[in-house]
Amino acid sequence: MKRDDENMTNVREKNRRFYDSYVRPMIHNDYHEYEKRIAVGIVGEGSDCFGYDDEISRDHDFGTGVCLWLTDEDMELFGHRLAEDYNALVESSERSFYTKRLAERRGVMTIHDFYSGILQIDCDTDSCRLSDDDWYHLDHACLKTATNGEIFRDDMGAFTAFRNYLLGYYPERIWRTRLAEELHEYASALQINYARCMTRRDIVAAELCRARGIGAAMELFFLLKREYPPYYKWTFRALRELDAEGSFSEKIKGLSEERIRPEAWDGTRYQPNRLNYRDPIVSLSEELASEIEFLLKERGLTGLSSRYLEVHVDEVLEG
Repeated sequence: MKRDDENMTNVREKNRRFYDSYVRPMIHNDYHEYEKRIAVGIVGEGSDCFGYDDEISRDHDFGTGVCLWLTDEDMELFGHRLAEDYNALVESSERSFYTKRLAERRGVMTIHDFYSGILQIDCDTDSCRLSDDDWYHLDHACLKTATNGEIFRDDMGAFTAFRNYLLGYYPERIWRTRLAEELHEYASALQINYARCMTRRDIVAAELCRARGIGAAMELFFLLKREYPPYYKWTFRALRELDAEGSFSEKIKGLSEERIRPEAWDGTRYQPNRLNYRDPIVSLSEELASEIEFLLKERGLTGLSSRYLEVHVDEVLEG
């Protein structure tokens, strides 16, 4: 772990040094009249933007660079020339694995295009506003990607203003809807269908139920903490960072590592109102559901007492 932490620190420092040593002097010397109109940082796609970079992630789309964000008007005024100068600066320096894909993630771009490209909607970055329909269809991971990383400079504040709007989190109705959807997903996958599949000895389907239930549980934890989770391969890592007490993440880990035990279902018939605690996956699923129930109550989202999470859906939706 220490070695990975050192690698991540080096990556962040390398990007910052590149900005301080090359990009900032270039902007100051050649674009002095526009200097305060250029926002710079490292945000978006890529493990380095999340601070999760390590030796393994350097096998593709890896290199030193920064993002430079402009308004639409400034892109027309001087942005294309700035892009040529920035690209020349990158090409004149030694780069490792600086692929075409990475080049698309870094360099000069408009604020509108940056956010719209990541969120896959047409963002009103001038007014800092999204419709409820936009919010509902946005992906958690895309929202995290749009708000990760570090801003080195933003004198105008236009880039940071939309970032802060997104960080304000979902509107109440959308938040409750997403909570209800994940509660239903968990109950359906792990508290109902897993037992059905194991009774039928359909191990593949049971594994899918477990995976979907684990995914729903992690989504619920982030929603209840009002944080966006990152791309799925980093979700558990981010969960452990967010879970200060560690109890929830340890149960997720245990549920993931427990082996499937068909023998625990020998001689059983499916009974929807009776749990088969001979299967450790069932026991762990109920323990995890109990933690989720506690978090719901702690936030005043339900007054009901039940580990069967479907029970809480209507209360969460109705507020």
